[in-house]
Amino acid sequence: MKVPKIIFLIMLLAVRGSGQSDISQDKPNVLFIIADDLTATAVSSYGNSVSRTPNIDGLAAEGTRYSRAYSQYPVCGPSRASLLFGYYPNATNTYGYVSGREQVGPARKSLPQLFKDNGYYTARVGKIYHMGVPIDIETGSNGQDDAASWTERFNSPGPEWKAEGVAELVQNNPYGDLPRKGGNVMTIVKAKGDDLVHSDGKTAEKASELIRKHKDNPFFLAVGFVRPHVPFVAPQDYFKPYPYEQTVLPPKVENDWDDIPERGINYVTSVNAQMSEEHEKKAVAAYYASVAYMDAQVGKVLNTLKEEGLADNTIVIFTSDHGFHLGEHRFWMKVSLHEESVRVPLIIKVPGKAPATCESFAELLDLYPTIAELTGLDYSKNLQGKSLASTLDNPERTVRDMAFSVTQGGRSFLVRTDKWAFIQYDEDAGAGMELFDMETDPQQYNNLAHNPHYADVVLEMQVRLKTKLKNVRDNDLGIVYGRRE
Repeated sequence: MKVPKIIFLIMLLAVRGSGQSDISQDKPNVLFIIADDLTATAVSSYGNSVSRTPNIDGLAAEGTRYSRAYSQYPVCGPSRASLLFGYYPNATNTYGYVSGREQVGPARKSLPQLFKDNGYYTARVGKIYHMGVPIDIETGSNGQDDAASWTERFNSPGPEWKAEGVAELVQNNPYGDLPRKGGNVMTIVKAKGDDLVHSDGKTAEKASELIRKHKDNPFFLAVGFVRPHVPFVAPQDYFKPYPYEQTVLPPKVENDWDDIPERGINYVTSVNAQMSEEHEKKAVAAYYASVAYMDAQVGKVLNTLKEEGLADNTIVIFTSDHGFHLGEHRFWMKVSLHEESVRVPLIIKVPGKAPATCESFAELLDLYPTIAELTGLDYSKNLQGKSLASTLDNPERTVRDMAFSVTQGGRSFLVRTDKWAFIQYDEDAGAGMELFDMETDPQQYNNLAHNPHYADVVLEMQVRLKTKLKNVRDNDLGIVYGRRE
């Protein structure tokens, strides 16, 4: 039987309007993935020839990879608060293990809350705001989460350093003498069982489930993996490609610490952790194994997105809250303002945008206005980040001419320009300074801050720092979201 043309057109329009096509045009999904303590130097698409991250690399090959992205505070809590609320730590005095809501108040919307209030389903799986690792992961706690940000939230408990398997402590244990006593140290566990025994495996499974469940409605899904944060726990097969005996350590430079101020010596070092060279090699290999495990979980979530036909309607962001030292200067962990601790991987994939590498400085703070602009949502212009959206069309565009980070309770500062990395301890520089020529000394071995030849450079950096701090602190802390009181 022939269908009259007018009826056929009405039926066609009804079919097109009943499904996802209108949503895909009007409200793209957002998949935000963040790893914990992942340094850019451990990602193969960022130049590491040993660490293998095929799933992150695959995303980088499809999106825009930012080669100079920086955390605003190289510690989990303040970094995540800055990212999610859009203010520098020194603007809100957010330096501790908090969500940031306590400092900014109820009137300001977090990034996911903006989407929630604009009709999106918003969900958190795993660690997005601060969670204590391993304690909050062991107990399945919400940690310092912000309930106002989410439609739903899901935790992913795991055994962490108590997992069954072969365990070894590779640093001096400040919590006791037992080999696995205390989880927030460099304990290695080559664990029995599969991916789903551990937190990140559960996070990937739940994230995939939510993608399938909510695929017909716009969603903002935040997926937080806890690896490679210590303890270095992963199923034992992930350790096999990284035999520690073959690990090549960073160079040990004689008298390396002589020109570093006392405050610049990191809180965990091979010296105070009493690490032998064998311990150092085992720690690096275990970190890479943890990264590989996390990367595999990223792949599962991205595959689900493609299997459900959502890749062409979903903006994907991958990043980390800060970096991690792997023996450079014999430093370990985070906190310092040296490059390995503060620089992060950042990849943004937007459907329809060509893959590229962008060398503009970027800050994690910039993600809030970037994601909001890409999805067409109106956001507060009082945010202190800058949108990176224009770089997705023109990766040669410069959004920032420097990056700014702080640490040690907001009293130590990094000004990172094309040529220089300038670190100052205290606003009056009373606790010292560091200046590195990043073109000739990218590994930061030669502190030029007290060389008279570079006095003008130090003065220029100090002027930049003073101006930046003034701009950071001149925020409108009396705002109600979107308007003034």
